Amino acid sequence: MSCDVGLYGLAVMGQNFALNMASHGFKVCVGNRSHPKVDLTVNRAEREGNLPLVGSSSVEEFVSNLSKPRKVIILVQAGKP
Repeated sequence: MSCDVGLYGLAVMGQNFALNMASHGFKVCVGNRSHPKVDLTVNRAEREGNLPLVGSSSVEEFVSNLSKPRKVIILVQAGKP
């Protein structure tokens, strides 16, 4: 699937932002440093209406799923470094 936008960083805000974009018709590719969050977000998208959201298991896969010109949103959780 060629995605419109990619979102990397699936803490609470990242998950909700990705699902919101998908619910408004954008094809979204998601990625995260820890893969279980990707699976959780993809499953949530399926439960909430089979939303157009694709998970990626690596940075290379994440980038290859994006249509050109690539648009990427990176969200980093605040707190201790």
